[in-house]
Amino acid sequence: MHTRRELVSGFAAEYAKGTKGQKGVMLDYLCASTGWSRANARRRLATELRKPARGIPKPLPRRRPRKYGPAALKLLERIWTLSGEPCGKYLAPIMADELERLERFDELGTVAGLLTDEVRDELLSMSASTMDRYLKPLRAARYPSALSSTKPGAMLRSEIPVRWSGTPMEQEPGFFEIDTVAHCGHSLKGEFLYSITLTDVFTGWTVNTCVKNRAHSHVVAGVDLLVRSLPYPMRALDFDNGGEFINTQLIEWAQERNIDLTRARAYKHNDNAHVEQRNRDWVRRHAFRFRYEGPEEMALLNELWALVNQRKNHLLPMVKANGYGTARSGRRKRTYDRPRTAYQRIMDLEAMDPEHAKALAGIHGDLNPAAITRRINAIQNHLINRAKMRAQSGDALFGEQIS
Repeated sequence: MHTRRELVSGFAAEYAKGTKGQKGVMLDYLCASTGWSRANARRRLATELRKPARGIPKPLPRRRPRKYGPAALKLLERIWTLSGEPCGKYLAPIMADELERLERFDELGTVAGLLTDEVRDELLSMSASTMDRYLKPLRAARYPSALSSTKPGAMLRSEIPVRWSGTPMEQEPGFFEIDTVAHCGHSLKGEFLYSITLTDVFTGWTVNTCVKNRAHSHVVAGVDLLVRSLPYPMRALDFDNGGEFINTQLIEWAQERNIDLTRARAYKHNDNAHVEQRNRDWVRRHAFRFRYEGPEEMALLNELWALVNQRKNHLLPMVKANGYGTARSGRRKRTYDRPRTAYQRIMDLEAMDPEHAKALAGIHGDLNPAAITRRINAIQNHLINRAKMRAQSGDALFGEQIS
């Protein structure tokens, strides 16, 4: 191959200047020497001619000027940060509402003077893809992969029916998926905290809580606490094959409340796709991958989850799969509805009685996204400092090195 490249390099300049007949002779010689076809030889010569000469810097690609001014980008960064750093697909639909809230609570800070009518129009006209493109330098892959503490619970497994990813989704609220996340850092040894995540597959309403460990009594108590905090009743509960769920205590708890139980297939994470997505976007993204232990850190995590639930359920939209369509290439593709918050979906469905709906609307109207973000950041810094102290003292390993 090295010799062939040298032949192409030697012929390229003459081939560019030659006549049609001369080019044909050079192609014949090159094909006889290398065994290539004429089309391949011609392609190799054209590629060699496009290479910049040695010592000459490669010309910079032509770039279109930015459509949006520096003021709009500064405000976009501020709004994105105070809104919890959502992707552009979820930030674009709520841009008008977020601007109104941040202005009303006077949270734009030093960039408030940049918000003119022209800049406001730019922010409201910015597409989701453009937001992602401008915010890309601010994003970073921060966290390594985490350990899993799920162990199959063989007891009573045959008594719980299986629900798989191909099962049609319920078209009414009240059907939930549940899962646990271990805050173990890089070691599963000893006792550490667990977070329980409960999400409705139809409305997307999600709640979290933290428990001392994965003992059956603590898990059932945590599930009961989450169910009592829901704005509407639970009808069914789906989980994986972990022993923290497949046990007598949880089954008896569900029977007392007329809640149907189903389980996923072993090693099939897509059977619990809704809650698995929350494990990363809600739990790992906000609580990181450190090791947490003891009542003080459990209290911090529970305060954190209350704030995250407010921001995610009330202020940040999501999309839901609603069928299949056809791409331009003819391939089958998933289609989604327009982004809406879980709060909006619940209110549209009228799934609550008027008293609960009025109370939830009052909570929604008083939410300040910037105040929520500040408190979340303060709790996160406290958790990081505690994890750093634990690592320095050598008590435990944790998921990420803090400098």
